[in-house]
Amino acid sequence: MFEKTQVRIVAGTLRGRRLTVVVHEGMRPTPQMVREALFSILGNAVPDRVFYDVFAGTGVVGLEAVSRGATSARLIENDARQVADIQKYAYQFGVADKVQVLKADVYRWAERWIPPGKDAVNLFLSPPFPDLSAKADEFLKLMNTLLEKAPDESVLTIQAEDGFPLDKLPDREAWDIRSYGRNMLLFYVVSRKPAVVAATET
Repeated sequence: MFEKTQVRIVAGTLRGRRLTVVVHEGMRPTPQMVREALFSILGNAVPDRVFYDVFAGTGVVGLEAVSRGATSARLIENDARQVADIQKYAYQFGVADKVQVLKADVYRWAERWIPPGKDAVNLFLSPPFPDLSAKADEFLKLMNTLLEKAPDESVLTIQAEDGFPLDKLPDREAWDIRSYGRNMLLFYVVSRKPAVVAATET
């Protein structure tokens, strides 16, 4: 079943712009409250960084990132209709030069992904319902692949649901986990700095 709805960009240069999007039952659009929380928590980590909206869906998260100062947004989505709609709105909003939409299977894209340089990036993963259940192991592998490749100080964020296997997260204690009803946001900051070992007296 398909349903038309409107989503609004909350803040930044595109504040108040609306997208009319078609949502089907397999999709999991990011609720506005969760989107506001996402960008509030990321804060200064958004401006002047590349923002990857993985499983882009409606594309509103990637567009909001550009609105809030991201140098560019790269949106990965496998549905041709969604890809066309995102591109349409990027042109309408005058940000097509900062928005790159890739029609691709996210899992194959992650295997080939090469970061744009050594500068930190943002990676936002909001998989559809089936990927959080039927493809849970594949999704966790995808997440690990991106963490291994992401430059130091990059932030990887997952929008998940109650029941997500938190015990399977790598470096579990390093994740910042926030709950919003049945939605969860999971934040991980990539750090490859060697641990400082205090000298011991002999």
